[in-house]
Amino acid sequence: IMATRLSTGARNAMLGEVGLKAALADGKIIGFSGSQPSAADNAEQGTKLIEFTLDAGAWTAGSATNGLEFAAAAAGVLAKASGEIWRGLGVAAGTLGWGRFVGNVSDAGGSSSTLVRVDFTIGVAGSGADVIVSSVNVTVGKSITVDSFTVTLPT
Repeated sequence: IMATRLSTGARNAMLGEVGLKAALADGKIIGFSGSQPSAADNAEQGTKLIEFTLDAGAWTAGSATNGLEFAAAAAGVLAKASGEIWRGLGVAAGTLGWGRFVGNVSDAGGSSSTLVRVDFTIGVAGSGADVIVSSVNVTVGKSITVDSFTVTLPT
């Protein structure tokens, strides 16, 4: 029995201009306390602590203004665009535990098997978390940046 394997070109296509990159274009990240749900189709859980947009600008579903962008997929990896500052201001106090990247559509946070979402753990450098931020300690109005965000497809 042979295992299914993806070429770098196939991985880049799945992540790229007609794949995940396009589906999440101009979206935002919502950061929560606690543990992430068992599936990204599940409803949000924990307290919403922060929303990350382009330099903490106001974001509205359906508008490209202040939405987050990715660099071109390379080597099967989709990463935060290097020239962008992904920043949020705390809306509640707490400790970040997980986040959800949502596309540029209305997403009320309930259960959905049709909305494009990527869930991940959040931590600081050296924590082993999926996404690295400047601080996991959120207070109202405090500025926090996303320092590293990548999505990697296995070979």
